[in-house]
Amino acid sequence: MRLSTFQDGLSTALLPPTTSHPAQAAPWLAALQAQPGFAVYRNTVRKACIDALQANYPTVCALVGEPWFRAAADRFVRDLPPHDGRLMAYGEGFAAFLHRFGPAAGLPYLPGVARLDRCWTESHLATDAPVPDAGWLARQAPEDLAGLCLAPHPAARWAWSEEHPASTLWQRQREGVPMDADLAWQGDGALLTRPEGAVQWMPLPRAGMALMDACAAAQPLALAAASALQTDPGADLSALMAQLLQAGALCAPSPVDKVTP
Repeated sequence: MRLSTFQDGLSTALLPPTTSHPAQAAPWLAALQAQPGFAVYRNTVRKACIDALQANYPTVCALVGEPWFRAAADRFVRDLPPHDGRLMAYGEGFAAFLHRFGPAAGLPYLPGVARLDRCWTESHLATDAPVPDAGWLARQAPEDLAGLCLAPHPAARWAWSEEHPASTLWQRQREGVPMDADLAWQGDGALLTRPEGAVQWMPLPRAGMALMDACAAAQPLALAAASALQTDPGADLSALMAQLLQAGALCAPSPVDKVTP
């Protein structure tokens, strides 16, 4: 037997896919599954996945309570078992799962909170890259600014919730701030960065979201600014750019990262 065949079979036996007609197990695998100790091993693996998901989505867990979360996580693990041995990165797709998870129907803000938990994990695990200092933009020649292409920093993540204050809920839960009754129930967004080796977050308006999206699409600064102003004609672009640079959300372009807008 090839090692890969054994590994694939064992993985399927430990976290079997949820299908109405499961595939017939090979004789050697059926004999393995029939052993009483195998069920213990399977439960241990599933618990490890649920524990990892709970660690990766602490804000969601805090909002719904541990029993509810672990029940939802168990369903997620059955539907989408990990495909990477690094469980710290496990849970991609959990926000989308919550969208279709029946018991979460009465918590429409929960997927947005889950997206921000995922943003934190991705920001924490992202690669390092140099960031320009606060005065970098002021030192650029005015005639060159429009054609500069500023890329998002590898650790920068941003998310907008259209109908629910997911960012405010997420931030208050993370920081231990009470959920007072005067919370404005409207859409909002957040930016997560890692400028000093630790993930930080801050509110980001829709114009900032549009600017980051345009930079991610490799648009020159002139077009990125136009996208931001189209989203919010009253946006203060200078203040917004200063905020993004100070937060470490953008990387300075290389000498060739300049186009004619």
